[in-house]
Amino acid sequence: MRISKKDEINRTAAGPRKESSGKSGKVVILGGGPNRIGQGIEFDYCCCHAAYALKEEGIESVMVNCNPETVSTDYDTSDRLYFEPITVEDVLNIVDAEKPMGVIVQFGGQTPLNLAIPLRMAGVNILGTSAENIDVAEDRKLFKQMLDKLGLLQPENGTAFAFQEAREVASRIGYPVLVRPSYVLGGRAMEIVYDENNLERFIAAAAQVSGEHPVLIDKFIEDAIEVDVDMIGDGHDFVIGGIMEHIEEAGIHSGDSAMALPPYTLSEDILARIREATCKMGRELNVRGLMNVQFAEKDEKLYVLEVNPRASRTVPFVSKVIGAPLAKLATKIMLGRKLKDLGFTREIVPSYVAVKESVFPFSRFPGVDIILGPEMKSTGEVMGIDCDFGSAYIKSQIAAGQKIPLKGNVFISVRDKDKRSIVMIAKQLHEIGFNIFATQGTAGALQRNGIPATTLAKVAEGRPNVLDLMKDGKIQMVINTPSGRTPRQDEVKIRSHVVLYNVPYTTTISGAQATVNGISALSKKRLSVRSLQEYQKNVGGRRKHA
Repeated sequence: MRISKKDEINRTAAGPRKESSGKSGKVVILGGGPNRIGQGIEFDYCCCHAAYALKEEGIESVMVNCNPETVSTDYDTSDRLYFEPITVEDVLNIVDAEKPMGVIVQFGGQTPLNLAIPLRMAGVNILGTSAENIDVAEDRKLFKQMLDKLGLLQPENGTAFAFQEAREVASRIGYPVLVRPSYVLGGRAMEIVYDENNLERFIAAAAQVSGEHPVLIDKFIEDAIEVDVDMIGDGHDFVIGGIMEHIEEAGIHSGDSAMALPPYTLSEDILARIREATCKMGRELNVRGLMNVQFAEKDEKLYVLEVNPRASRTVPFVSKVIGAPLAKLATKIMLGRKLKDLGFTREIVPSYVAVKESVFPFSRFPGVDIILGPEMKSTGEVMGIDCDFGSAYIKSQIAAGQKIPLKGNVFISVRDKDKRSIVMIAKQLHEIGFNIFATQGTAGALQRNGIPATTLAKVAEGRPNVLDLMKDGKIQMVINTPSGRTPRQDEVKIRSHVVLYNVPYTTTISGAQATVNGISALSKKRLSVRSLQEYQKNVGGRRKHA
């Protein structure tokens, strides 16, 4: 076991380390390990706040992490630092050496959460939600039993270890299906499968990642609205931290999707049902700390997609929006404090709108297709805040590096199922003053609805085409939705060239509508800048009971 960085500094500056720090007891915090897609810095935020909370409670913090690019591994964040891998063997060695009162597994993402059961079996005290209840949320069979008991819906599903089993499950529940490995982070090897021809290939990839655990197969609900909920509980009381509506439709990983807090299209009835279902699951799992739930809403039906009894990557975003440090509060709850003692007893619903947008590394990979899906691709996130959704959204796009235009030429090419939806969006763009260029099918749909559109040849059909216009700087924005899971070559070229020429783009209808709302808001008023503290002065203006 290597000496911690802090130990090295202490020994150099002040001789041998003293055995007693004057604090009552120790707690080990497990970090997320090396940064990689799906295991972002958001979890490090939670680990740092756990260390700060322990300090406030007079308890020594022992941080375990192995990423030099994090704040949690700074020498002054925790009392003790072990720069070690997040594995059962390493953690047990550290526990044996430090003899802590408990270990926190909730804040490092999926990596430490996967250690809950083996650590508990080795006699380690897991602080917060029990390892057994964590397993209920992670194990598909136990999870289904819980939802059935609570009367909550989930998409039809099944599990499989091999293609034959997967084919039977997919045949029973119907295509499209979402194929995903068990116990993974960042949606690794997840795929939406539309037919049996692709099922075998994707099952093989998922099974390789899933290892000894089964591959999960869910009915994919098309054109649904996805919702993320962060909740905090003390085993007795449960309070919603934030309800976030995804701007992109279901099927895009929550780490990649833009989100709005509070929701901007969901009805009060749906929101009430979301609150009720979340608290029912929190109570059933006896959550002590944080829990994240992902829902899908379609045709007034509410489906539970996933429950994570841990901090999610949206905790920093929610905490900044509502002005309450959820991770710090959760840490104190794990030590035995109650929400009433901490003064956090009601959901805070801000009177302004905050939009979280993801940042992608596509500019570093020329030629890559920018289409998003269930496997996470983002490497960071930004936030835009304003009094209305359109302004907040446009701020988030600017922060993410998208230079949204207020006038010029927009190129539109959408799949057949999106042609009806694109008409109103194109009409709004035309009224704002944009000139519309489109491929033949899309241009025809727009022209039949009285919207002027210049028809461009497809990339493979001739010139001038959209690639030529982008190269000449004559296209200021691109709206292009994929025609299928295996996109045509000209679509891939278009989407790769928007990155090459730094042209703002959107690949979903919902994203296009949000962009138009943002452009409309920006054309009516100038954006203003206010600090988080100014927004949060009146954050308690709208509160709802938990």
